Amino acid sequence: YRDRILAYYQQTLNQFCQHGTISGCLTVKLSAEVCDLSEDMRSAMDKGARGVIDLLSQALENGRENHCLTFCGEPLQQAQVLYALWLGANLQAKISRSFEPLENALAHVKNIIATPAV
Repeated sequence: YRDRILAYYQQTLNQFCQHGTISGCLTVKLSAEVCDLSEDMRSAMDKGARGVIDLLSQALENGRENHCLTFCGEPLQQAQVLYALWLGANLQAKISRSFEPLENALAHVKNIIATPAV
């Protein structure tokens, strides 16, 4: 499960390094503007974000149960942190046109969800 989560983040980093952009993420592009203007769009974006967070939470919970990864706290709380970290890194990468925010966020994600000591 840890490898799957890291692959999700690594794919975005690779895409940015190869193309200089992150495509397909309306949450990063529109969230601040749209959420203030349209309750329907805010609700739709919230539903999508909750879906991603739920998937992350389930992966964290399954990984912990299968002793594939370890982390502090509850899966849902950690999933919310991981999502917020990555959302912020995506936004900063767009603003700076640099891969460094994504690279730094990925390094932090690797620390948050560690491989259990054997």
